Amino acid sequence: MMTLIVAIGAQNAFVLRQGLRRQAVAKVVAVCALSDAILVAVGIAGFGALVRAVPQAITIAAVVGGIFLLGYGFLAARRALRPSALHTGSEPSGRPVLTALALTWLNPHVYLDTVLLLGSIAAGRWLFGIGAVTASITWFVALGFGARLLSPLFAKPRSWRVLDGLIAAVMITLGVTLIAGW
Repeated sequence: MMTLIVAIGAQNAFVLRQGLRRQAVAKVVAVCALSDAILVAVGIAGFGALVRAVPQAITIAAVVGGIFLLGYGFLAARRALRPSALHTGSEPSGRPVLTALALTWLNPHVYLDTVLLLGSIAAGRWLFGIGAVTASITWFVALGFGARLLSPLFAKPRSWRVLDGLIAAVMITLGVTLIAGW
């Protein structure tokens, strides 16, 4: 289960970035952990069978999610190529929460991994779900609040450029893969 949560993806990259910036970390961590808890519960309750019955929902989510990830990737690429105050400045208070929600709920991999795969493995075993949710909360708290330990490294603008370049590469690859694969 932990490998599904810890996998490099849009949500984790965003939580790391917010943790490094020390901006809205508690809100972003809470959104991601609560979303995972909901998705785990939905999967264990058997919603995966319904999603399998309506494959068009996954296709729509893949295309919309792919477009969103491409946009997010291109913004990261722009930051990597043209560093600006985006790294140290603050964003409007609701923007990180909305971004976390979009990166979570528009990502079809979340439905495939958490709802279908985890739901199939757990299949009504709620104790397993409690373990999965606990692992998710632990991961997001560690990632979001532990990111500050990397602050000395990210005092250098070049480090932000490298991070944004990596985020851009991952997001654009995921976006293209989602759109091309469906």
